[in-house]
Amino acid sequence: MNLKKVDNRESPYKFNHLPKRHPCTIEFNQLSYFVPEGSIFHDKGFKTILKSVSGSFRAGELTAVMGPSGAGKSTLLNILAGYKELGTRGTVNINGKTRVPSKFRKQSCYIMQDDQLLPHLTVMEAMTVSAQLKLKKSQDKKELVNEIITSLGLYNARNTQTSALSGGQRKRLAICLELCNNPPVMFFDEPTSGLDSQTSFQVVQLMKSLAKGGRTIICTIHQPSARLFEMFDKLYILGSGQSIYNGTVKGLVPFLNSHNLRCPKFHNPADYVIEVASGEFGDVTDTLIASVKQGACEDFQTDEGIMKSAPDIYEQLVDSVLDSSPAEPVALEYSSSTSTDEDDDENFSFNTSSLTQFWILLKRSFLCIMRDQMLTQLRFISHVLIGLAIGVLYNDIGNNAYYTQQNVSMIFLVTLFLLFSALMPTVLTFPMEMQVFVREHMNYWYSLKSYYMAKTVADMPFQIVFPAIFCVIIYFMTGQPFVTDRFVMFYVISVLTSLVSQSLGMLIGAASPQVEVATFMGPVACVPLLLFAGFFIKDEMVPVYLKWCSYGSFVRYAFEGSLISIYGPDFSGEDRAKIACDAPNADNPKLIMSQFDAKGENFGWDCAMLIIFFLVLRLIAYLALKVKVSQIRFFFLLHF
Repeated sequence: MNLKKVDNRESPYKFNHLPKRHPCTIEFNQLSYFVPEGSIFHDKGFKTILKSVSGSFRAGELTAVMGPSGAGKSTLLNILAGYKELGTRGTVNINGKTRVPSKFRKQSCYIMQDDQLLPHLTVMEAMTVSAQLKLKKSQDKKELVNEIITSLGLYNARNTQTSALSGGQRKRLAICLELCNNPPVMFFDEPTSGLDSQTSFQVVQLMKSLAKGGRTIICTIHQPSARLFEMFDKLYILGSGQSIYNGTVKGLVPFLNSHNLRCPKFHNPADYVIEVASGEFGDVTDTLIASVKQGACEDFQTDEGIMKSAPDIYEQLVDSVLDSSPAEPVALEYSSSTSTDEDDDENFSFNTSSLTQFWILLKRSFLCIMRDQMLTQLRFISHVLIGLAIGVLYNDIGNNAYYTQQNVSMIFLVTLFLLFSALMPTVLTFPMEMQVFVREHMNYWYSLKSYYMAKTVADMPFQIVFPAIFCVIIYFMTGQPFVTDRFVMFYVISVLTSLVSQSLGMLIGAASPQVEVATFMGPVACVPLLLFAGFFIKDEMVPVYLKWCSYGSFVRYAFEGSLISIYGPDFSGEDRAKIACDAPNADNPKLIMSQFDAKGENFGWDCAMLIIFFLVLRLIAYLALKVKVSQIRFFFLLHF
């Protein structure tokens, strides 16, 4: 039986509802990148990652940036995408004009190696949010979403949550999300990482088809198989921070052959050139770099040049290079119905207003919280179970002065539970959400202000309802005074404690570089707050030079407010009556509060201080996010 090779390359996808965009050609000249070595105490100068590299990536071409580990592939991609600026020298031009970062962010998208997706959204929900944020009101979003997911093979999985998608489906969804506004330039960092050979082929095939539609597609790839290697139009190969080849796939082997570097028969040229760049065939990188700078690659870019230079060598590449010339750049496809729409390439602002972004993100955040088992369902169960456990252990002790010490301990235990139940889930989940936020914000979906406001408002109902359930259980099971004012006071303090604790967790999560750091810092940060809360040590025992710490502990105000709600005056100013008890001086509520330096008239002050802590911590967390985004823009993403 004779087997015939099937040409699996597809024609470009035809989208009828994408907005009109101009194709982009990226040119870079004498790009260098330096990073400091050593530390602030022992400066060792600078290390050069990229050394005066130049080149151009054209519209309509799929370009692979290759090289051994440490050659500078990701660094070059990050600089071209605008994510690295500090320490960079050289120029980057877009269509012959100097790149304007704010403008280029709207013209490009960056799809990272790890597909950062919200796990609790379905494919259709994620695509709908993307279309609502990235497209104008006048555009047909529903038709566009259906068209994109159908073309990219995700229609049958449209109601599947992203956490249940396969690796290839997640990669395609990441492309779909960025394709909504039809970006002329798409950057991919290791798009085949973690995928099997067939799925990798499908992803590269998709990128090839997108490039044929007139887009500039640039990706880093380490060692592609021969099957993948043949699908690229252009290669930009780095070695020791400089270009050792810049040209077509067809011209690679003849170029190497002209330098007496002969790729063995039936050997993958991609593997061979990586071995050359790694120095396995001697120190030849300087020679290749010099040839590239002299324009020697241009001699091997046509069929005639290739056949003339190495007629015998090219025959061995029948199964590992393209059989046709690269696709010519064409205009990005768009329907005639949108041809009269205003082209927003010159508009540096977001396509939607801040209020619209806030509303869309609020609905998305609320939906994710409702579906999150750890953040919602587990928190609900824990509030009920811990409330019942406290209620059983401290059953009906509130009106018995003999158990005053135990009752005060129960009040502090309630404060402690509210602190950790609000803080730790946020500490654990917020850093993971941060990765999604970084991708979407850097790809110009929405502003930091809109995201932060939506995140703040979305979780407030849960921070109000869960403490209510908890307070109802423990307040009445432990036999606290059946006075409406006192219960309301106790509940208000509990809600404020929960809100402030969540704000602290958000600050720790935003400021921590990794989830492990945030997990460690959460409990550690709570130790001084609890130490100066007034329960373990009285104010008069605290050294003078540490007294200020007690005023910086919001747990102090939460604990004092809870004590006042139980033993102090109520809203009407009426003091609590003496508690029945045979022990002397144990039935006076004022005396009980004085033992913990709590003053009955301080309830309003405690509430005000908790509100101030809430606002200040939220503001600091916002500034921490803003600083982190700035660092990402200059030093790129922390996980690279």
